[in-house]
Formats: sequence, C-alpha cells, structure tokens
Amino acid sequence: MKVLSKGLIVVALFFGVWMLLSQIDFVKHFKVKEAKTGTEKSLGDVIWNEIENTEAIILDDSIVTTLDSLLLPICKENGIDRDSLKVHIIDKDEVNAFAMPDNHLVVYTGLIKECKNEQALLGVLGHEIAHIEGNHVMKKLSKEIGLSVLLSITTGSNGTVLREILKTLSSSAYDRSLETEADMQSVKYLLNANIDPRPFADFLYELSLDNEMHKYTYWVSTHPESEARAKTILNYLKGKKIESKPILTKEAWEEFKDKVEKIENE
Repeated sequence: MKVLSKGLIVVALFFGVWMLLSQIDFVKHFKVKEAKTGTEKSLGDVIWNEIENTEAIILDDSIVTTLDSLLLPICKENGIDRDSLKVHIIDKDEVNAFAMPDNHLVVYTGLIKECKNEQALLGVLGHEIAHIEGNHVMKKLSKEIGLSVLLSITTGSNGTVLREILKTLSSSAYDRSLETEADMQSVKYLLNANIDPRPFADFLYELSLDNEMHKYTYWVSTHPESEARAKTILNYLKGKKIESKPILTKEAWEEFKDKVEKIENE
C-alpha cells in the first residue's frame, strides 16, 4: 500500500507540473525576448548611423588596435565576449564615453587625452561596459524616452527624437543606484584583470575639482557626486591586496595619447 501511495503521489505531481507548464505560452515568451533583442539591435543601428553621419570617427589602425589591447584583459578575465562590444572612437574634445543599445560603446578622444594613465581610462570604460552588461541602457531609455517612442524610431527616421536619445545617452546620468552599481562593477572588473582601480578614483576626484574643465567634462559633470563616488571606491579597496600589472609600457601609453592628440589637432 505504501508503494502504491508513493506511486500515486509521483503520478499526481507529474500531472500537476505538466498542467502548470501547459499554461505557459513558451512561443509567446520567446517571441517577446526576440522582439526585445530585435528592437535593441535596430535602435543601436539607427543611433549609430546618426553618429556616423554627424561625427568624425577615428579609424586609425594603431589607435583602434591599442584601445582594443587595453580592453582585452578586462573582457578575458571577466567572461565578457570582446566581439560582442562595438567600440567606436570619436574625435571630440569632450571628456566623455557612453554606452548605447546593442552593445555599442562610444569613446571620445577628449577622454583618452585627459586620462593620466591606462588604469584611469579603463575605470571609465569598465563603468560603461558594466552599464551594457547590466542592461542599464535600455532601462534608461525606456524610462526617459518611452518604449513606444523607441519602437517608432526603429520603423522610421525621426531626427528630433534621435538627437534627444543621443543627448540622453551621452549627457545625462543613470539612476544613482545604477551609477553606483556600474562604478563597483568596474572596480571588480579591474581587480579581476590585475589592474589597479585607485587611479579611476583619482580621476573622478581630480575632475570634480577642475571647474574650468567642466565645460568639456560631460562624463563627470553629468554623473552626480563624483567626489563621493571616488571615496566609495577607495573605501571598498581598503585592506584589499591589489596586484597591478600594466598592459602597455609607459612609452606605449604616451605614444597612444600623442597619436590621439595629433588627430585632435588636425
């Protein structure tokens, strides 16, 4: 009787689970996921096309390759597919970098020029990669622009809305919780790759004090409380053993910056 009772329980559970699963429309759920992915890709393409038509894109092989060599250790040591990131360098004085839909990452030459070392640059880029990996970009656009407006952009060009989206992405902060999350995730990326995160904190602190630079420093001026963010990073690092191994030699880093500066002056 006990064996029979156990058998009946197993059968009842099987049919209970089967009935529950039968109520779920898996095709519908997969279609929703595919639709979201398709929308993000289309949106990324449309925004990037707008940038290509209005900005000066850096295609210099040595500059692009050097930046790629800096990003590779972060991606490799943190399980990030480097090929999934679409990194673009724009010739612009603004000290800025920002993430876009479909894993686009835009880096301004002004940011590279202002960073004293590779660690500071990678701290900023790690922050933006964290926004990409955390799906913060679409969350931000859906909240501030509206999903229906975003969908309309993917079906037909609208210059005014596109400019508003670009402004939202490049010159306005995420929610404070998402900014903190991206900061700390960047620090973890750096630590995993044996890159010292302290210059990232120094970069935040120094730029927060440079009032003259603020007209060109969109990345810091639009990310509130940069001094407090620097302190949060340094407090997190207290007592941690930091192993730092440079990716570029000092000479290679300076050569990289010189090439960027020459392009800016052309």
